[in-house]
Amino acid sequence: MNLITPETRIKVSSVLNRDTANYGKQHLVDGSEETCWNSDQQSPQYIALDFGRPVKPATIQLMFQGGFVGRVSRVLGAAPIATTVGPYTELAMFYPEDINALQISFGQRAMMNEHFQLPPLDAPIQRMKIVFEESSDHYGRITVYRLEVLGHAA
Repeated sequence: MNLITPETRIKVSSVLNRDTANYGKQHLVDGSEETCWNSDQQSPQYIALDFGRPVKPATIQLMFQGGFVGRVSRVLGAAPIATTVGPYTELAMFYPEDINALQISFGQRAMMNEHFQLPPLDAPIQRMKIVFEESSDHYGRITVYRLEVLGHAA
């Protein structure tokens, strides 16, 4: 089941030219492959999710635009707490390929239609941050057409 629901709060590091209508975070989860979130320049960039409830994510699915891929990326998680601040812990690193396909990898090169499997979590998380430390774009821009986090409620 996709853990991203209409109640999930999404925050992104930046939006290209601050044009949220055309490149905003809402396009990550709108179901259209014709719209996208496009970050502004500079690395790192990130997508932060607050699921609003304890969850146990298992798989992340991402579709980038080739040439604007987060080549070195990490997933961070934070336990359910009463405030939106608190320590994140690293859950995994992954290294997507510079292609236009639904993909993700963990510790190896991604292949078309692979999905990123998170290691089993000891405890549920409420917040997740996907950090793109390096981009295939010279200016550090990231473009994502699709984001899903699959798993179950805790």
